[in-house]
Amino acid sequence: MAPQTDPSPRITHISWGCLEIEGRETPFKDAKLYPGGARAWDWNETGTSHSPGIQPADVEELLEHGAEAVVLSRGMNERLKVQPQTLEHLQDAGVEVHVLETEQAVQRYNELRDQTAVGGLFHSTC
Repeated sequence: MAPQTDPSPRITHISWGCLEIEGRETPFKDAKLYPGGARAWDWNETGTSHSPGIQPADVEELLEHGAEAVVLSRGMNERLKVQPQTLEHLQDAGVEVHVLETEQAVQRYNELRDQTAVGGLFHSTC
């Protein structure tokens, strides 16, 4: 694992289509958060869609930034699926995984960021 230099940024607000991150002026619709940073999660980079869902390629960047725990949000209505290969990939990497509805995922992520190097993928709509 990469050494952790900075903590993962805190999520300060979540609502439909809006994810606000501490230290960021512009909110995200979907976001990747990891130790030391955050950026928009562009599903087009890996061809992600609601089904079959979050792919191993989507979480790779979180691992590269040293995440020892990962929170995957399934959307407000839990329409976003998670591919079994993604969970296997994270488990093989020795990473603690949490798959939750988005509001629950935000709460869990914020709790974990005070305890460990955490990363997350957050989908703020369906």
